[in-house]
Amino acid sequence: MYKVGDEIVYPMHGVGIIDGIEKKVVLGKKGEYYIISIINSGMKVMIPVKNADTIGIRSIISKREVKKVLNVLQKENIKIEEDWKQRYQNNIEKVKSGSIYEVAEVARDLYRRGCEKELSIMERKLYENAYQLISHELALAKKIDVEEAGNIVSEALSSFNPESGKD
Repeated sequence: MYKVGDEIVYPMHGVGIIDGIEKKVVLGKKGEYYIISIINSGMKVMIPVKNADTIGIRSIISKREVKKVLNVLQKENIKIEEDWKQRYQNNIEKVKSGSIYEVAEVARDLYRRGCEKELSIMERKLYENAYQLISHELALAKKIDVEEAGNIVSEALSSFNPESGKD
């Protein structure tokens, strides 16, 4: 169970802070709810405490795990699905998983695809979402501002040379 002040990740929405834990009656049922402020959007959400794991709420990664995320962003020789519908669906599932490593794969794959071909509007939005999710979580993990974290993410993505990764 999380406590007030804990920094968490809410899949698809971003990083947030637990502002409170309240007992409420919703749809005629009494329950305990996390009141969460999503940092990047300013949105407030209420999540049933008992459903937090099912929804995928998790703690922010540790400072040590940041290097693993950056390694995912730089990984070479990846295969990108050619069928855009399948690729988009796979990427949505990865972002919904809540795993920062899967979100990093989405950002990396779409970044590289965007270097070769123009991304569709939907894929561009998904890339931007993945990029934001990673940047905000890295900022909290490293205790730096979001802009600096974004620069680290951009540097990791652009450090890959597309010519060296071709089969």
